[in-house]
Amino acid sequence: MRYALRAMPCALCVRYKMKPIEIEEIDQLPGIRIQETDTFSFRCHPAVACFNRCCRNLNLFLYPYDVLRLKQSLEMTSDAFLDEFVDIVMRPGNYFPEVLLRMADNPQKTCLLLTDSGCTVYHHRPDTCRTFPVEQGIMYDAAHKQERPVFFFRPPDFCLGQHETRQWTIPEWIEDQQAETYQRMGIRWAEIKRLFQKDPWGFEGPEGPRAKMAFMATYNIDQFRDFVFQSSFLKRYRIKSTLRRKLKIDDVTLLKFGFEWVKVFIWGMPSKDIRPRI
Repeated sequence: MRYALRAMPCALCVRYKMKPIEIEEIDQLPGIRIQETDTFSFRCHPAVACFNRCCRNLNLFLYPYDVLRLKQSLEMTSDAFLDEFVDIVMRPGNYFPEVLLRMADNPQKTCLLLTDSGCTVYHHRPDTCRTFPVEQGIMYDAAHKQERPVFFFRPPDFCLGQHETRQWTIPEWIEDQQAETYQRMGIRWAEIKRLFQKDPWGFEGPEGPRAKMAFMATYNIDQFRDFVFQSSFLKRYRIKSTLRRKLKIDDVTLLKFGFEWVKVFIWGMPSKDIRPRI
């Protein structure tokens, strides 16, 4: 496994592409920061000359819900999807790997999921593709223990869609792109990534057994389901029968459970759904 994310202690920070930055640096980020009531112009369609040009040579970060939707769309196991479609990288000084969508080995480095007619997984496309040309960060206020999204309008220079006349607000764009669930799951994931600003691994390092367990629970949910139901897990932890039934058949419920398990297993945080048997 090749293992990306810069740890930075801060009381108030913005997670921009899942990288922590100081709040004072927010106005230095590329793009135009927009509030939910602001408007921006954008429309993408096959008639624009740059259609599909943005689907090339990308550092496209995939979050756990992205992987879940993509593997479902392709009718693959999460393990097979990770092997075929992603690169897993760990940058020096970071404590949890980043998952990036692999680009094709051709001069244009096109997305592996792109054809001449467009995206083959459009209805299950990742959050970054879904909300383009808007990029989202998560602002965390430690004093109030609250997280809220921040948005930046950042089309590339070649993008002709930004010159279209159709105007949007952020809520309108999120609804139009059916990104509400992606946004909610992204906030859940940002909470986990914030915990990894500190090194939890000790002498094991980020490739030890606990780190592999955390990665499995968040990105490889098919293997995680096997772990829950085929290991001694249910003998060691009390899980309500209604939740157990959902975990067997519902990937989203399982992913949320995986997030919860990471907090329990790595950080020792209490959980109402995962309780040790005494």
